[in-house]
Amino acid sequence: MDTNQLIGSIAPFILMIAAFYFLFIRPQKKRENEIKDMRSNLKVGDEIITIGGIKGKIVLIKEDYIAIESSGNNTRIELMKWGVNGVINDKEDLK
Repeated sequence: MDTNQLIGSIAPFILMIAAFYFLFIRPQKKRENEIKDMRSNLKVGDEIITIGGIKGKIVLIKEDYIAIESSGNNTRIELMKWGVNGVINDKEDLK
């Protein structure tokens, strides 16, 4: 088998693997790092939305969990930090 034939038969597989990496794996890793940074930078007073869709304001932060107030009745809910979906920066984030 000739070297050119070998390169010609392996090149499409290498291109597919590179395309798969840049189209799927790399963006997913970037998104995971952004979420990790967001959760590590939570602070008391931030308004958040949980993965389950509950909106509230952070009133307590511990190592692995946070406590939020979710209504005007000062109802407190404790949840794990991984349950935070996002921080609400302005009211347009809710749309």
